[in-house]
Amino acid sequence: MKAIIYRDNGGPDVLQLVDRDLPAPGPGEVRVRVAVSGVNPTDWQARSGPDHIKHFPEVTPHLDGAGTIDAVGAGIDQGRIGQRVWLLMAAAGRPYGTAAEFTVVPADQAVPLPDDTGFDVGASLGVPALTAHRTLTVAEDGPRRLRPGALDGRVVLAAGGAGAVGHAVIQLARWAGATVISTVSGAEKARLATAAGAHHVVNYREGDPTAEIRGIAPDGVDIVAEVALGANLALDLAVLRTRGTIATYANVGGKQVELDVLRHMVLNTRLQFLVLYTAGPEARAAAVEDIAAAVRDGALPVGEEHGLPLTRFPLHRTADAHRAVENSTVGKVLVDVTA
Repeated sequence: MKAIIYRDNGGPDVLQLVDRDLPAPGPGEVRVRVAVSGVNPTDWQARSGPDHIKHFPEVTPHLDGAGTIDAVGAGIDQGRIGQRVWLLMAAAGRPYGTAAEFTVVPADQAVPLPDDTGFDVGASLGVPALTAHRTLTVAEDGPRRLRPGALDGRVVLAAGGAGAVGHAVIQLARWAGATVISTVSGAEKARLATAAGAHHVVNYREGDPTAEIRGIAPDGVDIVAEVALGANLALDLAVLRTRGTIATYANVGGKQVELDVLRHMVLNTRLQFLVLYTAGPEARAAAVEDIAAAVRDGALPVGEEHGLPLTRFPLHRTADAHRAVENSTVGKVLVDVTA
């Protein structure tokens, strides 16, 4: 099979296209013929080092993808062979990611994909959708699971709604019944956030975004899904309701975060930091179930018309796909593995 590998951490040029033997699924595992591989910031960060320890002499990158099960290991129902699936956390602590014609994962990390749902959708779930689910289920008085109606009466602020996680926040929050506000930096990103399903879009670089958001949510925002905490914390606090939650999954721009402790105390703010690797198996399993339900409902479409433009590369240009993500290409970057 063809696979992308790297042996040393570094820039995109460490990625190589090689021929490898087919991996065999072990007990409790499935082998998947990958159709599309999704690229996330965590993929290039793991490749680049030095903060990410490489545990194997050779690594095939990428956590997310979609394809078809072609073999199963001991203890797995043979009936799963031929099943279309989306993959999550494929390269997490394992040498086989989705940037290859075949990959092997634990069976519960290959989630059934409905026949009427494309592999592009499947490859765009994983990290963005699970992260979005986590931001929406950590509030003190909020739901731990998502379903239609779970967020009725709540107001969710999706910071950076044109990004992959922000896009998933908008879609999942709307599916669950929330009123969704998204902050963006310009007209094009506003168009994408609206296409994703945001009820209201606010350009934080123009006018008075605090007044605009407060005009929409006079009692304040219940949950902020935050991508750039250092840059946006002042706005978040200005629009957050008492006992509201700021769930932060990134700090784009790297601005240092300074906390006004008394103000947070008075608001009874919940400031939740999150990353999938340490979220715990129960939280991840709940997210997978809820996301699968949203997919069945058709609530997580992708593509420009749905607010998430797709930028594609063939497998042999995976290094260029990494460069695109590192350069903050808007939307989702995909690698077409199987023609």
